[in-house]
Amino acid sequence: MNSFFRIIGVFLLIYAVGNYYIGLRFLQAFRNIIEPYTLIYWCGFILLAITKLVGRIGRNKIPGFFNDMLIIVGDYWLAASYYFFLLWIIIDFLGILNKLLLPGNEIIKEPSIGLGFSVICFVALLLIYGTWNACNPRIRHYNLIIPKTVVGLPKIHAVMVSDIHLGVIVDNSRLAAMVHKINELNPDIVFLVGDTIDEDVQRFIKEKMSEGLKKLNPQYGVFAVMGNHEYLGSDSQLAIEHLQQSGINVLRDEYRLVNNQFYIVGRDDPTAVKITGQKRLELSAIMKGIDTNLPIILLDHQPFKLTAGQLNGVDLQLSGHTHHGQFFPNNYITQRMFEVDWGYLRKDNYQVIVSCGYGTWGPPIRIGNCPEIIDLIISFDKQS
Repeated sequence: MNSFFRIIGVFLLIYAVGNYYIGLRFLQAFRNIIEPYTLIYWCGFILLAITKLVGRIGRNKIPGFFNDMLIIVGDYWLAASYYFFLLWIIIDFLGILNKLLLPGNEIIKEPSIGLGFSVICFVALLLIYGTWNACNPRIRHYNLIIPKTVVGLPKIHAVMVSDIHLGVIVDNSRLAAMVHKINELNPDIVFLVGDTIDEDVQRFIKEKMSEGLKKLNPQYGVFAVMGNHEYLGSDSQLAIEHLQQSGINVLRDEYRLVNNQFYIVGRDDPTAVKITGQKRLELSAIMKGIDTNLPIILLDHQPFKLTAGQLNGVDLQLSGHTHHGQFFPNNYITQRMFEVDWGYLRKDNYQVIVSCGYGTWGPPIRIGNCPEIIDLIISFDKQS
């Protein structure tokens, strides 16, 4: 738990320093306009920078609509400040390079009004595109073979969705659209691979989002695992109860034999250790007693330590969590953190699919990737 708060502390420090740097650059760019009102400018800038934090802290104390607006404004500022920071860093780097290569003949000097407006316009266009992109999920198709024979079941049609983040941003209208798309695909089974709820379980309950999830009606049911955000909401047990009330089978370090034909194994999220102190079991302990002659599908929100699945005879692992960075160029970071941060990976008979997710964390924006629903045909053929 202490390490979690240290990470939050470091993030807030970086965020504060980054915002000061952005504010300083815009002050320099619009000096002639802002200078008579410098104190007002900094007060307004600070208020804008802390709206996300105020919205989260005041979630249960500030009236609903006003608090929602604080969260939304704060989320957009989080995205805007990220790209403002990157652009000003690039501009400053080019300015230094210019001075070194062409001393006394600098093209890029102290930020000007024109440069300031250009930065604002470029980031505004990015946010508009990213917002549209985040609201238009794609159906991504996979066809794969598990080399095992299942009596009476040559194949199964599954839909996988991760990182829905139901809450202020991904509301009932977007939930209804997702459920409609899934039901149109008419799958045999549905997998929800963590972060179904975006921390605020009370909103999930208040908005009766379980009613929307109940409309999923696959033949073999809906199976889910917990993600880090269900735990970060500090009421994980309530999240589990209401997901179960939605007709969802929530698996926490346990497995189910479905129709005596294949296994679904669900791992608890590592965040449970930090928040509740409850350790998750080793995969070998969870799978004790499983008949490995039958197909084994593992649901694990975070795609860490993939060798565990391979060593324990898992045929297919389904994961999410990474968002494929959500904002370009964060994907280069996630690619270094995970063996596979998005897409398909195969190691002998062990196969992995990692989804970049349906919803968004924080800013309702995706740049450099597309939200997705995974449409998955799994064939069973021992000869393959």
